Amino acid sequence: MASQRRAAPPRGRRPRGSPRHMGRGSGSAELGMAVPPGRCPDCPGPEPGGGGGTPAVLHLGIAVDEGDVLPGALRLMRELRPAWEPEKVKTKLFTDGITNKLVACYTDEGMADAVLVRVYGRKTELFVDRETELRNFQVLHAHGCAPDLYCAFQNGLCYQFLPGIALGPDHVRDPHIFRLVAQEMARVHAIHANGSLPKPILWQKLHKYLTLVKTDLSPKVSNPSLQQDVPSLEMLEQELAWMKETLSQLGSPIVLCHNDLLCKNIIYDRTQGSWQQEGSVPRSASRGGEGGDSPPSPAPLTAPAFASAEHVRFIDYEYTGYNYQAFDIGNHFNEFAGVKEVDYRLYPSKETQLQWLRSYLQAYKQLTQGDRGGSGVSEEELEALYVQVNKFSLASHFLWACWGLIQDKYSTIDFNFLR
Repeated sequence: MASQRRAAPPRGRRPRGSPRHMGRGSGSAELGMAVPPGRCPDCPGPEPGGGGGTPAVLHLGIAVDEGDVLPGALRLMRELRPAWEPEKVKTKLFTDGITNKLVACYTDEGMADAVLVRVYGRKTELFVDRETELRNFQVLHAHGCAPDLYCAFQNGLCYQFLPGIALGPDHVRDPHIFRLVAQEMARVHAIHANGSLPKPILWQKLHKYLTLVKTDLSPKVSNPSLQQDVPSLEMLEQELAWMKETLSQLGSPIVLCHNDLLCKNIIYDRTQGSWQQEGSVPRSASRGGEGGDSPPSPAPLTAPAFASAEHVRFIDYEYTGYNYQAFDIGNHFNEFAGVKEVDYRLYPSKETQLQWLRSYLQAYKQLTQGDRGGSGVSEEELEALYVQVNKFSLASHFLWACWGLIQDKYSTIDFNFLR
């Protein structure tokens, strides 16, 4: 993997999505409380603004059948929304996700009262530490960066529906929109670790994924039909060692990262209430990532959508954790190419990247240093971040390529992970 190589090689892509897990049937609806929120998952001590008074999350001892989610989702509503008349509860199953199952339950025609039920996909515990995911969700919510979390159940979560639209590749290239995305990423990155120095999760994740490829999938990887597209395990190990040695020396800060910011994990809304552009579709709050468990993205946004109250929010926090700042940005830039139909000609140009990075640095420095404008962003630091981002984008390709190999073996969702 040469250092000159830009982030272009196709990978086994997954419209990554919200959490997944195994589980079927339903046990008794035992009640419990999950771990209190507001703490950095990698560090001791409460997060600023997140600890103390935030209530623990309700835990329901119910498992939802991944193959037939509606009965379990309705049972959860009887616990969470006992005032709802069962015959008036409507459901909407989102089918775009390739990593988990997602259904909305609601009684209001406009879905203003919708509760999202996300059922973890099969074997996703190989990728995701669910306790850490839950804590990250709570920390982000405490800082105004995530929706309300209503409960955890045996193989999933219930949380607030976020109105708006899930973005697509056309949207994230729009300067008006990508400045909002850059500012929101800065807001997440500014959630600090209470003075601690957390370690980046990147190398642990990469080693874990590559180990799974070697131990569980080596016969499949050595399949002649894949040899043309998948390097040898020895080469993958060498590339990982090269990346760790090279990227660790770039000096990228360790911050709280989303780590999976594909387009459909970004929800655009122009009001604090509901999406108001005529003809648009309300969007869910949890990516189903990877293209996600969300309604299809509409046509490009029109001028009436650009109102003063507009904002974007990120969804799907299963890969969230402390990581290199440049990895989070580089991974997002890779996602400009799309998911189901990947076109690396859409990878952002240097000019677009520098505009994006300037907006990001302005917001990040204001949040972390009190800097009040663009005068604090020098050309030197802009260029330095640009170089870091494009080198870390290589690690993003490596990680999701391993992810795709593993998902191809275990996922029950109809998607070509090896494409």
